[in-house]
Parts: sequence; C-alpha cells; structure tokens
Amino acid sequence: MKKTIFVLPLLFLFAAVAPAQNDAINRFFNQYMEDERFTVVFVSPKMFSLVSKISTEDEDWEKFREVVGGLTGLRVLTSDSLDSGLQLYKEALSKVPKTEYSELLTVRDGQENVRIWVKDSGSIINELLLLVGSPDEFVLLSLTGTIDLDKISELSKGLDIEGVEHLDKVKKD
Repeated sequence: MKKTIFVLPLLFLFAAVAPAQNDAINRFFNQYMEDERFTVVFVSPKMFSLVSKISTEDEDWEKFREVVGGLTGLRVLTSDSLDSGLQLYKEALSKVPKTEYSELLTVRDGQENVRIWVKDSGSIINELLLLVGSPDEFVLLSLTGTIDLDKISELSKGLDIEGVEHLDKVKKD
C-alpha cells in the first residue's frame, strides 16, 4: 500500500510534465500566429483524413495520398519579411525540448541554419520538427502522425507552402 501511495504521485507528475514540454512549441506557435508578419498554416487531422480518402487516376496524386495517409497534423509558422530571422531561430531553438526529440540533421551554410528533429516511439516516427533561420527567413514546421522518412520529401513537392521545401533535406539515401 505504501508503494502505491508513493508511485501514484510520480505517475501524475510524469503525466503532467510530458505534455508540458511539447507545450513550449505550442506556445511559440500561438505567440506568433496572430502576428501579421508571419504566414501561418494549420492542417487538421480531419483534413488529412479527408485527403487520404480521395482516389484518382493521377499517379502523382496517389503518391501524395500515400504520404499523407498516416499524417495527423501540420503546423507551419514562417516569415521572410523579418530582419530578425536569426533571433527568432534562437528563441525557437531554446524552446525545443531536446530530451523528447532526436536530432536528424543540422546544416549551417553561412548565416542559414536548418535543424530537423524527430520524436519517435521505437521505429515509428510520430513527429518531425523543422526549424530554419537566417537573417531574413524563419520557418518552424511541426508534422505529426506516422511519418515515413523515405516518403517525406514527396510532401515537399505536393504542398505549395513556404518553408516545406526544406523537408527535401530529410530524404534517405
């Protein structure tokens, strides 16, 4: 009985802390989503579900449909009208709960920085987080669902959303 009394509060504490870490990313999105300097894209789980049900004879559409079939959400916060892209990049970088994500890629080319992390459970990737910063560009992208890295670069071709083209860097060889 004493063990149960001790373990129960620990379980509640863990349950409260786990979502709170991801809340930092949510708060960052929410902080800037009403700011007119940013382009905001949100694709709901329902939209992904509807898109994955549309069937056509178009081979490109079928490839795209296969990629989005396991996805449950997409959020993008981007701006190229800033003179503080690097500052926002550093701010967002500080909010990424690095204990929850595994870093896949880091690229620094001059003043452009690109980082990609994934959150997984075993061999299944549940979230992909992309962060891009340069003096005049900022992109924060969160993609959730069952994510196949071999197919994710197809998504960058199928979506005409600024910043998504950086997903092509994830392509496995």
